[in-house]
Amino acid sequence: MTIKTTKTVYWTATILISLWFGASGFFELTTNPIVWDITVQLGYPAHFIYILGVAKLSGMVVLLTPGKFLRLKEWVYAGIFFDIIFAFFSKLAVLGLPATVDAIVALIIAGTSYVTFRKLYPFEYTRLQVVK
Repeated sequence: MTIKTTKTVYWTATILISLWFGASGFFELTTNPIVWDITVQLGYPAHFIYILGVAKLSGMVVLLTPGKFLRLKEWVYAGIFFDIIFAFFSKLAVLGLPATVDAIVALIIAGTSYVTFRKLYPFEYTRLQVVK
């Protein structure tokens, strides 16, 4: 895969996952029934849903900032994967397997974004630089 193709795949996946989590975070903060009712049905308390909304929107700002906050982007990806895994297993336990399709799709998109991020920014570029 050429660097241009890698960048195209990276930005496409990153924009898609940012739209996905940005919309979800917005819906959580505005108590939109599309997201709110399902999250409550899964057993999560209201205060946690608000915190999740703020974290998602903050993370999307970090992901969409080109070439900056590389270390912080690692944390954002970790948060995304935890969110997807918890959503998958919560929906599986409460709503059944068909309700997990969105989590599976999100995992594929987030995974694609992360893998191409790592190709564009190998680990040595995300380490903190020590000044001597």
